[in-house]
Amino acid sequence: MTISITVIIIIITVAVSLTAFNNAAIMDKLIFYPPAVANQNEWYRFFSCGFIHADIGHLAFNMICLYSFGDAIEAAFSFIFGPGGKLLYVIMYVTSLAMCLIPTYKKNKDNYNYRSLGASGAVSAVMFAYLVVDPTSGIGFIFLPNLDIPSFIFGPLFLIITAYLDKRGGGNINHSAHLWGALYGAAFVIVLSYALHTGFNPFTHFVQSVQEYFQ
Repeated sequence: MTISITVIIIIITVAVSLTAFNNAAIMDKLIFYPPAVANQNEWYRFFSCGFIHADIGHLAFNMICLYSFGDAIEAAFSFIFGPGGKLLYVIMYVTSLAMCLIPTYKKNKDNYNYRSLGASGAVSAVMFAYLVVDPTSGIGFIFLPNLDIPSFIFGPLFLIITAYLDKRGGGNINHSAHLWGALYGAAFVIVLSYALHTGFNPFTHFVQSVQEYFQ
C-alpha cells in the first residue's frame, strides 16, 4: 500500500510537533523568530516553523485541514502535470511555508517580541490550490458539518475576512500567513498550468464550472 505524500507530511509534522511540545529548546530553535533571521541568518526558520505547533488543538486543526484537501490536490497535480505532479505538490507545500511569511518577516524583522509557528500558511496554499482545480466543490466547517459553501464563494469570503483580521491586528493568529499562503497556492497552480503548457486553463475551467453549477 502506497502512502500519500500528504500523509507523510502529516506524520513528519506530528512527530516534530509532539517532540517540540516536550522540549523548549527545540521549540525555540525551530520557531519563526524574525530577528534571528535578520541578524543571525537563520533562514531555515521560514521552513522549520511549519512543523511545530502551539498545542494539540492547533496541530489537530491544521492536520485535519491538510488531510481534507491534500490527497485531492495531490491527485489533481498528477492529472494536470503528469509524472512530475507529486514533486510539484511537495515543492508547492515546502515553498509556501516560506512565501507566506515574507510579509510577516518584513514587518517584524526588528520586533524582538514576535514569534510565529504552525503550518497554517502552507495548509491555506493547499486549500486554495484545490479551489482552483475544483471551484464548485462544497467546503464545510468542522463546527457546522451540514453547511457546505461552494468553493468559488468560500474563497473570496476567506480572503476578505482574513485580510480584514490581518489589518485589524491583535490576537495570536498570523492572519497574514493565511492570506499570503492562500494567494500563493492559487498562483502556483495558475502560473505553472500556463508555463508548463499542460492544457489545463484555470480561468476557462473556473467559468465553465460555475456555469454548470447554476444550470
